[in-house]
Amino acid sequence: MVKGVSKQVLELSTPPGDFFERVLFFIKPEFTATSEGALQERAVYIAQSAGLPPTQRIKKDKRRMVWAVLGAALAGVMLGAAGVLFVVMR
Repeated sequence: MVKGVSKQVLELSTPPGDFFERVLFFIKPEFTATSEGALQERAVYIAQSAGLPPTQRIKKDKRRMVWAVLGAALAGVMLGAAGVLFVVMR
């Protein structure tokens, strides 16, 4: 139930996926001054991530995790190499 009439609402009439006809987002009062484009972009992002089947969402999360671990490992290797060069150059 929606109480009051002073709520700002953003409606996506064609959300991604097959299950839903439309999605309503109720904007928090502190974000009512945010541009409509930014709100629309965020709403589409949320609707797309919610519309993914669970297996695709897990795959996407795993892919991000793998890239994060690889990036951290690469940074560690580079720092180690820099440390070795520093010691050798002394």
